[in-house]
Amino acid sequence: MGKIIALANQKGGVGKTTTTINLAASLAALDKKVLVVDADPQANASSGLGIDIKGVEASIYECFINGVNASDAVVSTEVEGLKIIPSHIDLVGAEIEMLNLENREKVLRNILQDVKGDFDYILIDCSPSLGLITINSLAAADAVIIPVQCEYFALEGISKLLHTIKIIKSKLNPELEIEGFLLTMYDARLRLANQIYEEVHKHFRELVFKTVIQRNIRLSEAPSYGQPVLLYDSESRGAYNHMQLAREIIDKNEKNSF
Repeated sequence: MGKIIALANQKGGVGKTTTTINLAASLAALDKKVLVVDADPQANASSGLGIDIKGVEASIYECFINGVNASDAVVSTEVEGLKIIPSHIDLVGAEIEMLNLENREKVLRNILQDVKGDFDYILIDCSPSLGLITINSLAAADAVIIPVQCEYFALEGISKLLHTIKIIKSKLNPELEIEGFLLTMYDARLRLANQIYEEVHKHFRELVFKTVIQRNIRLSEAPSYGQPVLLYDSESRGAYNHMQLAREIIDKNEKNSF
C-alpha cells in the first residue's frame, strides 16, 4: 500500500508546490510509482507537470463533488512512473458544496482508497490555507512534510499548523505523523538564512530533514516550461537537492518497514 504524504503550510510562497512536483519526479526517477494529488484550486502542481487544465475531463473537484473514482481522474505526466490527479479552479467552491456532507473531513481519504494500492507514494499538494480541503488532505495522509522557507517570518504560523495537526490526530487521523520539516529557498551566503536554519533545528531537532533545498534559478524556471527540474536541467542544484530528499525519504521509510 502506498504511503500518503501531504505537503502543507498555510503560509504561501514557501516552496510547497515546487517541492511536491520535484520530489515526486525524483521518487519516480528512483523507480517508485508516484501519484501527485493537486488539492490546491490554483492548480500550480498540475500546470507545473505539463497538464493542460482546460483539457482535463475529471479533476480532484469531480472526485470530491460528483463521486468520480480517483482512478478515472488519474493523468500521466512526461515523467515515467509519475501520475497526477489534477486540480481545477472549481475546487474553490468545493468547501461550500461539502458543508452538508456526512463525514465531510474524510472525503479525500475515501477517494484515495481506490488508488492507494497502485502507488508507492502519493503526494498531496495542499492549498495555502487551513480550510476544509486541507483538513481532508491531512485526514487522508499518513504523514505531513512542512516546507519552511529560510526567510523572515518563516516560523510565523507554524504553531497554528502544528495545533491543527494535533487536533486532526486526536479527532480524525490518529496515525498522522510529521515526516519532517524541510528548509527551502536556502542561501548559505545570507546571515538570516543561517539564523533560520539554526532556529528550526533548535525547535524541531531530528524532525528536520538533513536535505536543504537551496535557492536555484533553474528550479524557479522549470514550472513555466511545465516540467520538473529533473527534466528541465538534470545537472542543476535544484535537481540534485530533490534527488537527495527523495533518497532520504526512501531510506527512512524502508528502514521503518523492517
